[in-house]
Amino acid sequence: MEAKAHPNADKLLVLKVDTGESQKEIVAGIARHYNPEDLLNKRIVIVDNLEPATIRGVISNGMLLAAQDGEKLSLIVPERPVASGSKVQ
Repeated sequence: MEAKAHPNADKLLVLKVDTGESQKEIVAGIARHYNPEDLLNKRIVIVDNLEPATIRGVISNGMLLAAQDGEKLSLIVPERPVASGSKVQ
């Protein structure tokens, strides 16, 4: 839904995501690999059942999943359109 640079860290982005049941803010260390505008309306896979954590002064309510191969980072995304909040099985 929204993506912006973290106010206190160059490597972090702050994402506002729709989980199907609510909207959550997630802090992710992907700023060197993705521009905020490239993430708008993108379907991503997140871990939604984590305790909130404060990361450089911003509360993160989940974690996105990505794969890293050397210097390359790739977000884990559904291969077909799915509804927000769909469960990973």
